[in-house]
Amino acid sequence: MTAPELDSLRLLVLVGELGSIGQAAAVLGMTQPSASKRLSTVERRLGLVLIDRTRRGSALTPDGRVIVGWARRVLDGLDGLLDGAETLRTRHEAELRVAASMTLAEHLVPRWIGELNRANPGLYLGLEVTNSDKVADLAREGRVDIGFVESPGALPGLTCWKVAVDRLVVVVSGDHPWARLRRPLTPAELASTPLVVREPGSGTRETIGAALREAGVGPVKPLLELGSASAVRNAVVAGAGPAVISSLDVADRGLVPVAVEGVDFGRELRAVWPGGRRLAGPAAELLALATRRPS
Repeated sequence: MTAPELDSLRLLVLVGELGSIGQAAAVLGMTQPSASKRLSTVERRLGLVLIDRTRRGSALTPDGRVIVGWARRVLDGLDGLLDGAETLRTRHEAELRVAASMTLAEHLVPRWIGELNRANPGLYLGLEVTNSDKVADLAREGRVDIGFVESPGALPGLTCWKVAVDRLVVVVSGDHPWARLRRPLTPAELASTPLVVREPGSGTRETIGAALREAGVGPVKPLLELGSASAVRNAVVAGAGPAVISSLDVADRGLVPVAVEGVDFGRELRAVWPGGRRLAGPAAELLALATRRPS
């Protein structure tokens, strides 16, 4: 037995309510001959006579009344499914999952999110703050809609878009010998000095390593490995040793910048999302805010 089409069930229910095939057809925007043909098809598929057709109108047979009762339950269930799906779709459209590396999360992303929320008051946004490697993994796996990273290298499986530029700066506490230098450090001096650094996977640490390699000197020598930018800053201020941090972190923090010759500490800050996927909705709006240049 082939199941009747949903529009045919709607038509049958309306015939029972209105007592007329013509009126039921008009409600559904179809002609009476088309409606009669549909109802005959339902009767043939079910092997039952559902409607008494007379000159005075159309009325459900006893079997027709039973079938209409079941049809109403089917249609009510379908309406519930569609309403539920619409609720889920609306909720997903009102959600945005973002991940950002430490420097971006502390200095840039909050401003972009604030502007996005002002334009979309009902938006629910979740922000995960972690290192650049983890942000890339979250984006690659589709666990966030968009991520923001500081790492300089290639990121397979992701689309990358420059949102800002940054420069790293060597910093020391005020009582460190480098604070009184009258000349820039050499790359060799920096490379041979143990530094307070972020953990492996940090975009800042990757940028330092890449810059030193480009300058032809050895890898970073870790003095301390710490899990956040604020922990690195605090350790430097406390006199633990030098560090290389974002220029965004330097101002008014009791840190003394130290110049280095022959090392390019510039870097791009990038938005990332799964390769081959087109950003849409709030994620696209957030990217537009992040790439908008001040007027």
